[in-house]
Amino acid sequence: MKIFKNINISKNYKVSALAIGNFDGVHRGHQKIFKESKKFAKRKKIKFGILTFTPLPVMFFHKEIKNFRLTSEDQKIKLFKKHQVDFVINIKFNRNFSKITAENFIKKIIYKKMNSRLLSVSNNFKFGKKRKGDVNLLKKFSNKYDYQLLNVNPFKYSGKIVSSTRIRECLKNGNIVLANKLLSRTWFIDGHVKKGKKIGRKLGYCTCNIKIKNYILPKIGIYAVKVSIGNKKRKYGGVAYLGSRPTFGGKKIYLETNIFGFKKSLYKKKLRIYFLKFLRGDRKFNSPTQLIRQINKDVIFAKKGLKTKLVL
Repeated sequence: MKIFKNINISKNYKVSALAIGNFDGVHRGHQKIFKESKKFAKRKKIKFGILTFTPLPVMFFHKEIKNFRLTSEDQKIKLFKKHQVDFVINIKFNRNFSKITAENFIKKIIYKKMNSRLLSVSNNFKFGKKRKGDVNLLKKFSNKYDYQLLNVNPFKYSGKIVSSTRIRECLKNGNIVLANKLLSRTWFIDGHVKKGKKIGRKLGYCTCNIKIKNYILPKIGIYAVKVSIGNKKRKYGGVAYLGSRPTFGGKKIYLETNIFGFKKSLYKKKLRIYFLKFLRGDRKFNSPTQLIRQINKDVIFAKKGLKTKLVL
């Protein structure tokens, strides 16, 4: 899969089928768009590519939004590759790009720079200065700029449209099982192990601490998880705590994971935390002893939760 960081793409990647969007999460709705676009590309014997943006436009315009993403940029690119995309154009979304009018986006980028034969977008796709471009505008200019617009019906699960917004709400509410079904894979967070205050060790449970960065914050509490270390394929069972440690007067949000049966130091190592099941919400305990008793119970429930299938 070829990756371009601007709109100046190679000649043999022009005259293609192009899906446009943020595609945060690369969920089942996105996958349906990819599937239909690839069918067209195969019939026409042309390449299928994706035009996406970094950072997400909403995070560019609203700097106060810190925890929003379902996938990091690196994860998203790897998921594109998994779905057999021929090329990706990852445009840097900045002030200048945001000022391009909707028609100029079609004329100067889609038509002149890429000469795309097929465009596929979600029904709620907005583009151009002040988000004035939409599906109707793409239809209006399709003949003038010589492309076909593929309008894919939204993918539905349990009668509701699958969207990144819906998945974020599932995570915020602790409905990790439904979120994973909408994604068609187990949601995960990547991060490097940081030095902590070693509170877990004092309680009898060593934990690995990683920063959430700009990932969406799932519901605060305890989760059954599986963990991979670096590039190794093995997945370890574990229990993860997402919260501020109220028993110890904490305020910052941490993700701490106890990996079952693992004793070696993982400081600075890259971990991937797969969220399988939400076990309980966070709470403040009257003493460390009470907390330890609860952690012992959490471990038992987490091991039961590990029976939930991990989907990569």
